Amino acid sequence: MLYHGELVLAFGAMPLLGRQRMALALLGAALSACDGQKPAADVASISYTEDSRSAYLEAMEAFKAQTWEDARTKLQEVRRIFSYSRYARLAELRLADAEFEQGKYPDAVSGYRAFIRSHRSDENVEYARYRIAKASYLEVGDTALLPPAEERDQGNTEDAHRELLAFAERYPDSSYRVDARYMLAMTTQRLVRHELFVAHYYLKEDNFPAAIARIDRAVLKFPGSGLEAEALVLKGETLLKTHARLEAEAVFQRVASNYPGPFALVAKRFLAAMGAAVKPSDG
Repeated sequence: MLYHGELVLAFGAMPLLGRQRMALALLGAALSACDGQKPAADVASISYTEDSRSAYLEAMEAFKAQTWEDARTKLQEVRRIFSYSRYARLAELRLADAEFEQGKYPDAVSGYRAFIRSHRSDENVEYARYRIAKASYLEVGDTALLPPAEERDQGNTEDAHRELLAFAERYPDSSYRVDARYMLAMTTQRLVRHELFVAHYYLKEDNFPAAIARIDRAVLKFPGSGLEAEALVLKGETLLKTHARLEAEAVFQRVASNYPGPFALVAKRFLAAMGAAVKPSDG
């Protein structure tokens, strides 16, 4: 798997010769300059670039082999020895990737954030922001040993939703947009499910205003969840329990006219029971 920023490195890999080679290159460059050949600074720059590239590729061999401690040591050496090269920046990014690949998502996020702070204009900032969003999403997690997702604390889900929404708004044409939109849809639905779970709890307690408030929050705060019709039917039922007949009818009309699907049929049944005809769609 090639990570972002590596495509230009696919060919011409050379073994790392170490700092001795650098010293010899500088010495040779100085001697050549005396003979009227390339300036020493040019030769030194070429050698520095080649060595940093070779060191980075050597570190990536360990990375791809998933020998994480070896990879971490070599990537850190690239950052330390070749700190003025572009490979030092790539090594910094790969160190965060190593944490990500091991499922250490908070550590990965810290690494990506540090990269963004240090290299705000780097071409890989978009990638780092995407990985922050994805790490936040994966941190939400699911396991059969825990209660259903909608019943649990949603702090991690809210963090992931915030990161994904920010990424979608900042990079609408990103090459990562399909994956980002999928994760955003999943977190949005989970948060809406939680709001409806809480609404059902309040209904069991006959706390109808609180139930309606949670339903309204779900619909207004998380648009496009695909759960609007379900939420609105629940709101209509709740309004009927408070004897707010006209408000309930308006909600059922909205669902019947604008949300085709099973909940539209439910809304139409409520309207029929109330003796109200379905009105044409507003759209």
